[in-house]
Amino acid sequence: MKRLELAIESVILASRWLLVVFYLGLGVALAIYALSFGKKLYEFVMSAFTLGDTDTILKMLGLIDAGLVASLVVMVIISGYENFVSRFDEQDGEVHWLGTIDVGSLKVKVASTIVAISSIHLLQVFLNSVSYTTDQLMWLTIIHLAFVVSALMLAYIDRVMALAKGKKAED
Repeated sequence: MKRLELAIESVILASRWLLVVFYLGLGVALAIYALSFGKKLYEFVMSAFTLGDTDTILKMLGLIDAGLVASLVVMVIISGYENFVSRFDEQDGEVHWLGTIDVGSLKVKVASTIVAISSIHLLQVFLNSVSYTTDQLMWLTIIHLAFVVSALMLAYIDRVMALAKGKKAED
């Protein structure tokens, strides 16, 4: 019976390597998104001298938004691999936060990035508010506030858990 238990545990532990497919897929998606970013940047550069101030700001906010989304994907790929699959081998160009982000911290960072992305999108909407109805503006603001509250709650829970771990370590 012990041999069966060890075999099951080995299979379960080895199944974490299936996550690599997801992380590689996210890497491919990131490459495709980089091409999309390049297209947006090219279009912005080609029209930079003909755009008004508001349109220029909207285009730049779109580029910032894309940068935040790309950073979020990279953070999920690297910290997910590090936390769930395997540790990265030591390298000279090692990312300083590698191995320091646990699942709780990752959730807070993801939520914070989502709030930042939502803020940029909401700013874009407000700068172009003539294209939206009052109801649409209200719902977009409510959805953004829901993201903010969720991020705050995740940060609070992460803080409480860290304090609990600290107390447990002292005892």
